Amino acid sequence: MRVHHLNCGCMCPFGGALYDGFSRSALAHLSCHCLLLETDAHGLVLVDTGIGLQDMARPGYRLSGFFRLFNNIQFDRKLSAWQQIVDLGFRPEDVRHIILTHLDFDHAGGISDFPQARVHLLQRELDTAPVRQSWLQRQRFRPQQWGNHSGWRGYAAGGERWFGFDAVRALDDLHDEVLLVPLPGHTLGHAGVAVRQGDGWLLHGGDAWFYREEMRHTQRHCTPGLRFYQWMMCSDREAWRHNQQRLRALSLQTDARVTLFCSHDRRELGLLDAP
Repeated sequence: MRVHHLNCGCMCPFGGALYDGFSRSALAHLSCHCLLLETDAHGLVLVDTGIGLQDMARPGYRLSGFFRLFNNIQFDRKLSAWQQIVDLGFRPEDVRHIILTHLDFDHAGGISDFPQARVHLLQRELDTAPVRQSWLQRQRFRPQQWGNHSGWRGYAAGGERWFGFDAVRALDDLHDEVLLVPLPGHTLGHAGVAVRQGDGWLLHGGDAWFYREEMRHTQRHCTPGLRFYQWMMCSDREAWRHNQQRLRALSLQTDARVTLFCSHDRRELGLLDAP
């Protein structure tokens, strides 16, 4: 299986290094880190979809004004998963499966660009995200992005153990190569996606954490802007803290051979995407 690291969206909130830890201007640079998996027998698989083409064409309808302004979302067609798949020499219709960490607007916006794909996620996310009881839930979960899609497959949280976490297979016909790892907290049905690569694993942690120095250190360090954003968006603080601590412990296990990364750290994406 070949893995491509894609940046499927750019968010540039005001605050610079107070968010991303490196920008010298007033604007930060945050990514929407997605994966494109080339499989031998099952076509292309996307892990998260980022900001989609239809989000760029109709932002006022598809995305909330609050998050368009707060995140200063940059609409650039070449950052869409659809365009990057074409640029890599593939056909978008060959994307047969999409695996989601969760249904936030910046992770699920590209679903409608791949109408033939089956979408895999935890059943709890599929059950709770469309309810949208609070104002914030109505801003973050946007049925305009995914409400007309018909190919859904929800999974119960639990199953085979993976480095101390409960895990479920996201795609049965991929055997043990791709796993959904339940990591509730950011949303109630949030999951990580583990991808076997050689004799090790990649773990796409989604929004279980936001900043590179929250992992691989005995003590958590996060920039003030991202620390606030995590607090604002957290749906279950106890579960979020618990899972972050477990992930941090895993990141410090040198014998585990697991490379962890999150969705929005632009510098982390650059290191993984380096030739």
